[in-house]
Amino acid sequence: MSLANKLAEERRARLAAERLLEQKQAELQAANRKLGRHARALSEEIVETRAEVQTVRDENARVKSDLNMANEKVAIAERRLWHSIETIQDGFAFFDADSRMIAANHAWLGVFEGLEDVKPGISYVEILQCVTEEGVVDIGDADPAAWREKMLDRWQTVAPEPEIVRLWNGAYIKLIDQRGPTGDVVSLALNITDTIRYEERLKEARRKAEMASRAKSSFLANMSHEIRTPMNGVVGMAELLKDTELDEEQLLYANTIKNSGEALLVIINDVLDYSKIEAEKLVLHAEPFDMERCIQELIMLMQVNARDKGIELLVDYDLFLPTRFVGDPGRLRQIMTNLLGNAVKFTEEGHVMVRVVGVECAAQGAARLHVTIEDSGIGIPDDKVGHIFGEFNQVDGESNRRFEGTGLGLAISEKLVRLMGGEIWVESVEGQGSTFGFAVELPLADPDAGQDFSVPDGLRKVVIVETNALNRSILERLFAALGIEVICCDSGAAALETTDGSVSLVITDHVMPRMDGIELAEALKAAGHAAPVLLLSGNIGSVEQDPGRGFVDAVLQKPFPRAELFAALTRLSGSLAGGVADPDLPQDPGRVMRVLAAEDNRTNRLVFSRMVKALDIDLKFAVNGEEAVAFYRSFRPDIVFMDISMPGMDGKDATRALRALEAESGGHVPIVAMTAHAMDGDEDEILSAGIDHYLSKPLSKQALIDHVVAACPEGVRAPEEGQSAA
Repeated sequence: MSLANKLAEERRARLAAERLLEQKQAELQAANRKLGRHARALSEEIVETRAEVQTVRDENARVKSDLNMANEKVAIAERRLWHSIETIQDGFAFFDADSRMIAANHAWLGVFEGLEDVKPGISYVEILQCVTEEGVVDIGDADPAAWREKMLDRWQTVAPEPEIVRLWNGAYIKLIDQRGPTGDVVSLALNITDTIRYEERLKEARRKAEMASRAKSSFLANMSHEIRTPMNGVVGMAELLKDTELDEEQLLYANTIKNSGEALLVIINDVLDYSKIEAEKLVLHAEPFDMERCIQELIMLMQVNARDKGIELLVDYDLFLPTRFVGDPGRLRQIMTNLLGNAVKFTEEGHVMVRVVGVECAAQGAARLHVTIEDSGIGIPDDKVGHIFGEFNQVDGESNRRFEGTGLGLAISEKLVRLMGGEIWVESVEGQGSTFGFAVELPLADPDAGQDFSVPDGLRKVVIVETNALNRSILERLFAALGIEVICCDSGAAALETTDGSVSLVITDHVMPRMDGIELAEALKAAGHAAPVLLLSGNIGSVEQDPGRGFVDAVLQKPFPRAELFAALTRLSGSLAGGVADPDLPQDPGRVMRVLAAEDNRTNRLVFSRMVKALDIDLKFAVNGEEAVAFYRSFRPDIVFMDISMPGMDGKDATRALRALEAESGGHVPIVAMTAHAMDGDEDEILSAGIDHYLSKPLSKQALIDHVVAACPEGVRAPEEGQSAA
């Protein structure tokens, strides 16, 4: 081979080697580039991993820090909790579901001081064993085993009842145990020693207070009896003295004695009633009664004082409102007496009007009554209205006030109305008058009975002659509600001009200026008017003495019940129709009525006999219970008045003996108690002996007469028609 060829081959080999080298270098560079990229990826991954590791380390550090802080707070809370539990004086303990003590404070463990076995880990059964064996708890005469069994049964219930135990040192512990959902028990031991001792002191104080209350009640009852007994003689004899022939000065003395005695009796009643109300001993006694009649009786009692002062007493009772209700008539009468008496006392001129309205509740068989007493008196200042119902409060509180009184009447009335479930109020303008009112709901005594106020057929047109505008308005509304034409006149002269042949009836007041009612009746008859004249008078006695009385066809006492008005209209029906009413047929007088009164006090016997002397009765007295029973057998009375306090056999025992005699022979004789006992409960006790009625001393003359008249049996001569046979 030539050199040239060799050189060419070497050059080709060198070129091939160079190309291979370049290729390898390119591959090496590609590998380096790939390795570089991988290295960069690894570096980035290492950086990220290091960051994550650092984050984890930081979080781990924070968790450790938070855990340390939480452990510190738990420790502090636990320390504070136990410090609080140890601080309280009451015991506090935990038991697990197996009834083993987990922990307890010193107050709970202190009860077992000296007993090393009582500590966390002890069972409840072992605690009960220690309690009875060591005498920690005073179980009295109870058997230790039975007591432990009772306490264990209580502990094992789902909700143990609280238990009070007495320790050996006299302390009282109240155990309150609460079981949790998992069976754990929290036990509280409350020291109630002070509470128990306080309750014992309260019981002792209550016992002493009740003894004092009984002593006060006994004192009031005795004082009431002792005062009322002589008061019966004072007031009764003064009333009888007034019926004798007295000159003006003597009559003044008799009136002074009677009024002073009655004023003292009012004070006694107020004090007794107020003490009973304050002691919550006053009990209401419900019975059927006539509301309108009660009001009329009160008006009659107030009539004399009102007439002396020139005051007109008026009653406006709703025509369509029932009169028979069920309630305590005595207390209702007391309320109205206080309100009406105040109205008359504080009124110098004008009028006092009692207005009764109500809404009948047919579904309940009751009615809501509104009773108001309106006067034209001195009124009440605005700053005094708010406390007018307070105890001992009066409009004029100075010692030199013009109007005397205890200041208890309105306070008692307010409390009585509240006891009845009602309300009481007052409206007043100083110098113009006051209106006191109260509202109560009372059951109807006869729910199915309606008001039968029918007028005669001939009554078509009425002339009312009345100077008082209020009374004129009341009469006008009453007749207008019945569908009767009404003409109102304020004087006799106006009535003469108005009355014509179409008038059926003339109703006129008695006392009128220039021409009174009797003179008007005479003038009407002289003018040829045939209409009958019904005279309304506040003093019937003066009418009877008037020589012109014959011109009047009928007379009614003012104010009058609705029933009396309609009875008078019925009596005049013959005149209204142009005819003549049939006269009453004479009745067989029959025998005289027999009355027996048992009374040991001589003065009271004298008072009784004088009070009924105008009655046509055969009256006998017994001085004690035995004599009353003996007289009953021989005398056979129609009514018996029985004193309660008598030597030997008292009134209650005598009544029981009389009722036993009645049971053998049949029949029933009314027995009326006469007693100075006026405390709450006395009436119930007296009536329970078989007595029908109850009269407290001092006795009322009218009340005695009413009972005698009411007890008059058929076929016996009416007692009010003749003279006494006593």
